[in-house]
Amino acid sequence: MTNSTPPGSLIGTQVLPVNPDPAGSMVDGIHRFLDQATDTARATRAAHWARDLSSHEAYTMSTEPNRTHLAEIIGAADPRLPVVMSTPLVPRPSRPNSASQSGRSCGTARAVAWTVMEGVTAEGLLLEPDGHAHASVIALPDCDTPPEALAGLVPGVPERAQFARHLVGQGCRVLIPTLISRACTHSGLPGIKMTNMPHRELIYRAAFELGHHVVGYEVQKILAAVDWFTGANSENDASQRPIGVIGYGEGGLLAFYAAALDERISATAVLGYFAPREALWQEPIYRNVFGLLEAFGDAEIASLIAPRALVVEACACPAVDAPSTATKGRSAVAASGRIDTPPAEAVAAEIHRARELTQGLLPAPVLELIIPEEDAAIPGGVAALTAFLDALGLPCNQASADRLEPADNIPPADDQRQQRQFRELVEHTQTLLRQAEFRRAQFWSKADTTSAASWETHSDAYRDRLWQEIIGRLPPASLPPAPGTRLIYDEPAYSGYEVALDVYPDVVASGILLLPRDLRADERRPVVVCQHGLEGTARDVIELKPDDAAYNQYAARLAERGFIVYAPQNPYIGQDRFRTLQRKLNPLGKSLFSIILEQHAVTLEWLANQPFVDPERIAFYGISYGGKTAMRVPSLLKRYCLSICSADFNEWIWKCASAHHHCSYLFTPEYDMCEFNLGNTFNYAEMSWLIFPRPFMVERGHHDGVAPDEWVAYEYARTFRHYDLMGLGDKTEMEIFDGPHSIHGVGTFAFLHKHLNWPEPGTGA
Repeated sequence: MTNSTPPGSLIGTQVLPVNPDPAGSMVDGIHRFLDQATDTARATRAAHWARDLSSHEAYTMSTEPNRTHLAEIIGAADPRLPVVMSTPLVPRPSRPNSASQSGRSCGTARAVAWTVMEGVTAEGLLLEPDGHAHASVIALPDCDTPPEALAGLVPGVPERAQFARHLVGQGCRVLIPTLISRACTHSGLPGIKMTNMPHRELIYRAAFELGHHVVGYEVQKILAAVDWFTGANSENDASQRPIGVIGYGEGGLLAFYAAALDERISATAVLGYFAPREALWQEPIYRNVFGLLEAFGDAEIASLIAPRALVVEACACPAVDAPSTATKGRSAVAASGRIDTPPAEAVAAEIHRARELTQGLLPAPVLELIIPEEDAAIPGGVAALTAFLDALGLPCNQASADRLEPADNIPPADDQRQQRQFRELVEHTQTLLRQAEFRRAQFWSKADTTSAASWETHSDAYRDRLWQEIIGRLPPASLPPAPGTRLIYDEPAYSGYEVALDVYPDVVASGILLLPRDLRADERRPVVVCQHGLEGTARDVIELKPDDAAYNQYAARLAERGFIVYAPQNPYIGQDRFRTLQRKLNPLGKSLFSIILEQHAVTLEWLANQPFVDPERIAFYGISYGGKTAMRVPSLLKRYCLSICSADFNEWIWKCASAHHHCSYLFTPEYDMCEFNLGNTFNYAEMSWLIFPRPFMVERGHHDGVAPDEWVAYEYARTFRHYDLMGLGDKTEMEIFDGPHSIHGVGTFAFLHKHLNWPEPGTGA
């Protein structure tokens, strides 16, 4: 390059057409790519299975790895405690009356609690029939329905839908757990910030980062109940009775998953839940399971229940449409999500798939679809209950209006039990948070720290774990880059080109390349990749804007210092439009950084092949969400020769999962920050260890609200210790300046000049 007018496009590239919104086009293209990937996921699931249909025993053994995998991804793999069932006394002024007073008494109801795991208990109602119990059943209402309503003790559930009460009348002993509701009453940090997040979403967010899930917690409560039904505590022949689970709505989901995991459950009824699951991303986020659609649709989960009985009633699902709106004193931070009733034909098609998956298993598995002839809005119709009882080996007597007699300890109609159960699970996630650093230490205990060379070799296994299991790895780019460029800046110190590179169908890597005007034709210079933050664009790091308090034109300033600069466009723009990318990626076992990594891999390859670039000196410098990129992308793409994390580095697991700090993502709209099980495997220090032995730097303003200085210092101390003990302490730095969430550009610029071996202005070549 010279001071003459630069060409309209770079040599060897196509002329890039004008696009007024390249960032929005990128996000739209990734949506199309993921829609296609979701559509094809069903066809590739068979690779995760090795079903042996020769016998029941062989089939169960062949599907056990899938059962284990399902337990892990829903966070239900922890060992449970021996079950102790108690009947707490609940003082109240008067006994509640049954919602239905007609008919004779068919049994009694009393409040119970039982142990599940250390720090986790379950609460609910135990319904005992007046006569001999012929079966044990766990009945699960939708999560917004209290157990008393399903038992007919308080209003709220139509009489015909009180399937727990009806089952007692048919000679079943029934346990009804309390489920975490969709209310937002307790969601937040009292005195600091309250939110409109459903209780289920808050627990989901805190648990997800730590390898757990609200679904897993409640499945464990169900399986602890199964433990109790089958344990030594069961009187007489109770342990020999058949065990069934039946659930509606969210209770149907839980019954379905519990039965898939536990073969002691001989009969299952799922009411108002079973359907094709490809639209999981549109459902409430507390149903999001990382990697679910890689191996499982509802048909595949049903195949884990086979050859045991499964009854599916295609009744109306509970209607859920987004979270409650924000009210005075509550922040609107909840994720969008809705539950719609699928067409009966779609349910039938998924049942047909389940039958095909288990075809030839003899005798044929019981898999029955009930399409209600009665009012489809009411779950637990006669046909469904009859089929469920038949699967338990019980006859179905004529339905009656028999009522239950409540014991004196039935709780009043208040929120105390829900609050106890919610707070208990929140605190369990905080226990997991406190344990996370020790779990990470155990995870890293086999790393070879004898020398920098041995570390670099042996750290590849950890790099693979981060990429494959936490972020989710996509195949390499499937298209040639077909680069397109267009001149958009002609400044005294540099010229600038918009760049677009193909990655996958509908997925591009785009950005802006700044070339110093004094770049000689035979010269190869270092490159600094300057990454924008949340809702930013590639132009933001280059142009002077009146409201810019963060970027300070740092890309342009580096170009003026003689560096080649590339400003990539990352797809975290468009608010919920981009966050729903994460919702589509997670069920496929991927994340937003799965896409970003492949975009950067293509970009790095293209940059390295440019005649003016030194491929050994390509550095990364990102701010805010670009700082998140600075931790994840260079730790996995070793072609980046150094990394600078600005305005983001901190104790990341606390940041994502703490229920006690005001700066936690638990109380903000950024639900996309959750990364499944990251807390037990990688924090920011561990990611920096994967950047080692390449240079690494942190830039931090005292008044940056991302996290307190103490968090940043604590986590960086672990980074520095690693570098220093390995004899390379001079390759890492942290600059703290008296400023906000912004690029300071003092120590970091000196760091770039030093480690990219490029002279600072005024020092000469």
